[in-house]
Amino acid sequence: MTQLTGHSASLDFSQPEPVDMSSGKYVKLWQGPQHPGITGNMSLELTLDGDEIIECKTHVGYLHRAFEKLMEGRNYIQNFTVVCRIAVPEPAFNEYLYAEGLEQLSGIEAPERAQWIRTLNLEMMRLASFMMWIGGQSGAFGLYTVPNWTIAYRDYVLDLFEEMTGGRIYHMYMVPGGVRFDLPKDFDKRVKEVMDGAEKLLDQVERVMYNNVVFKARSKGLGIITPEMVDPYGIVGPNARASGIKRDLRKDEPYLVYDQLDFDIISGTGADAYERAYLRLQETRQCISLIRQCMDRMPRSGPLQAEMPNVLHWKIPPGETYVKAECTRGEYGYFMVTDGTEYIRRVFVRGPSYTHAIAVMEKLAVGTNIADIAGLMVSLHTYPPEIER
Repeated sequence: MTQLTGHSASLDFSQPEPVDMSSGKYVKLWQGPQHPGITGNMSLELTLDGDEIIECKTHVGYLHRAFEKLMEGRNYIQNFTVVCRIAVPEPAFNEYLYAEGLEQLSGIEAPERAQWIRTLNLEMMRLASFMMWIGGQSGAFGLYTVPNWTIAYRDYVLDLFEEMTGGRIYHMYMVPGGVRFDLPKDFDKRVKEVMDGAEKLLDQVERVMYNNVVFKARSKGLGIITPEMVDPYGIVGPNARASGIKRDLRKDEPYLVYDQLDFDIISGTGADAYERAYLRLQETRQCISLIRQCMDRMPRSGPLQAEMPNVLHWKIPPGETYVKAECTRGEYGYFMVTDGTEYIRRVFVRGPSYTHAIAVMEKLAVGTNIADIAGLMVSLHTYPPEIER
């Protein structure tokens, strides 16, 4: 038996005894691979005793795979078309971390205005991702009015990305040394309009979804993550903060211009699916505030790119680095190794989905009613392609 201690409690990580299926008492059922709120193929192999889950095994795969190995065969600039696919609803975090890692390894620093624009880009990405997630969480409990609202409104945010970068989903905008080009004319006015509308929509969502007696009844008490589980299971982001753990890389280890923005770490105490959902609603409102601050405070002029070598024949000196950022789901990190050639030697992507979708999901599912398993799964906010990277 292997035990790992986190905080004051001791957690058992030994493998459970396999379920004896020969008795005919239990039933095997596959749920998935398509789910509202889960972007990618993710199947749950469930063993049921009546309508109660007694064993859960997560299966992902065969959608987007092997990104890390693919990147070893492409030069540095070509990999920007690869990294975006690792987390489809929020590719900007992969863009930023890949660019930041190369900048650290080569001794390049992006100009100040480029850093403000990068921060704006990441917070817009957070807003779009949360809009999709809120709809998925509501839909997982059968309330489909909310996803019709939020996923539709997400398109207005994607319109802003199209203006800013030329692409709605995959942007390839944050390149090594800065950003590709400046914000379009009168962009601040259109951002303000979209943010005003988003705030009004979130008020409606709170009334219809979060104050809904059925949503409360089904999500409260579901999938409780105690503070003692956070460190042993590698739980990060809203899943950890809903348990009262105040951790956010934007505050704890500021990057870009987050140290110049006004915001606090939001945390909760309920630790269940409802608390995670409500915390994400609050963080959605918070990122609207951060977008407004970026637009108001960024320099109105200045360079967007540092002086760069020919990126088609770019050789970075041997070295290694680990860069990280706070994505919508928590710590997202890139470990990168270079060997002096035109190709990266090794990339390892640390995404929150691996621990949340497998270790945490398989534990929390036990004892859950089959009707609530989709709601539990979406409450952990995972992206399967990030697991098979």
